[in-house]
Amino acid sequence: MSERTRTVRQSILAELRRGPVTALDLSKSVGVQEKEVASHLEHLQQSLRRGPSRLVVEPAECIACGFVFEHRKRLKKPSSCPECRASRIHPPRYRIDAEPTRS
Repeated sequence: MSERTRTVRQSILAELRRGPVTALDLSKSVGVQEKEVASHLEHLQQSLRRGPSRLVVEPAECIACGFVFEHRKRLKKPSSCPECRASRIHPPRYRIDAEPTRS
């Protein structure tokens, strides 16, 4: 499918299959606002549950204290660290992983 005929979600899916990317990376490559990316990712996450692939989220991390947001369910970047209240946070990275085949 050519890039011109892809939907936004198809374009995001193609980018996620290439390797780990942030919401900012996705917004630049697909041409949507960074705020919109989270809702597209949530929809893709549900759609992928039906197939062999999964959306994997590499958690955000506080730059100041190193706190890792491991148990966060929301896909958006956190605004501040719960430990030190710093707002400088490495954003989460997203990728698509194929589930191993079951024997």
